[in-house]
Formats: sequence, structure tokens, C-alpha cells
Amino acid sequence: MRFFIDPDTGEPHIYAHGVEENEVEDVLFFPGEDRRGRGRSRTAIGRTRRGRYIRVVYIPHPDPDELFIITAYELRGRQLSAYRRRARRRGR
Repeated sequence: MRFFIDPDTGEPHIYAHGVEENEVEDVLFFPGEDRRGRGRSRTAIGRTRRGRYIRVVYIPHPDPDELFIITAYELRGRQLSAYRRRARRRGR
């Protein structure tokens, strides 16, 4: 995985949202949901081992072992409620 680097901090952009690399991996390896996003991007939502619900926006690479992570953030409020409702309908 490669991460978008914030030009102001020189660190992965996910840090600005309080998300760690291992949480991104948790969601991408076992997503509760993975949908097409804008353009070539995709959005995965899932629960981390720590119990947080995270949305990860990424772009798949032609090499199936590589992904470019644009951003990731914790779901809260209405977004989390909507995700849980969709998951219940799917039987998860």
C-alpha cells in the first residue's frame, strides 16, 4: 500500500483523521462493504480490530498487490447509522 502524503506535514494524510496504517489494512482485508467511488476510486468500509468503523478511499493499481490510499476516516453519526442499517439488511 502507498499512502497519499500531505504536502504540509510530509506524513500520510490519514494521520490528519486519526487513522493508522494497520486500521486501513484491517478494513481493506475484511471490508464490510466495498463500492465504486468517483472516477477510478473505490470506497471500503469496515470495522477495525480495535472496534472502530473506518471508511477508506483508495485507487486500485493494475498490479493486484498494490493500492494507493487517498484518505481514511472514522464513521460517526448518520454515516455510521446508515452503514449499520445496510449491514443489517445484508445479514452481517
